[in-house]
Amino acid sequence: MRLGSWAEDLACRHLIDRGLILITRNYRCRHGEIDLVMRDTETIAFIEVRLRSRTDFGSGADSVDARKQARLISSAEHYLQRHANIVAKCRFDVVSITRRDNAHRLEWIRNAFTA
Repeated sequence: MRLGSWAEDLACRHLIDRGLILITRNYRCRHGEIDLVMRDTETIAFIEVRLRSRTDFGSGADSVDARKQARLISSAEHYLQRHANIVAKCRFDVVSITRRDNAHRLEWIRNAFTA
């Protein structure tokens, strides 16, 4: 299993354990990709999963720069246009996973940025 899939699986299980419901994984459009789309009560969460093996250059969350945020926002708008039946608040979350040796640390950042 590639590390990206491992990280997405770990993040998805973590969020499901906290009550979120998976809608789709790896939503792709011409604007980019959204790793996880999940429902959190009355809110749709568009979730970016970041994996780091080192923190020398910051956390995974730090790597979601303005350019990446813009692509995620455009992809989310595309998703909502294609699923017009969804009437809910939306937010953008980041799950940052730092992996060293056989251990990992997961951080879930709700509302990591706004549109």
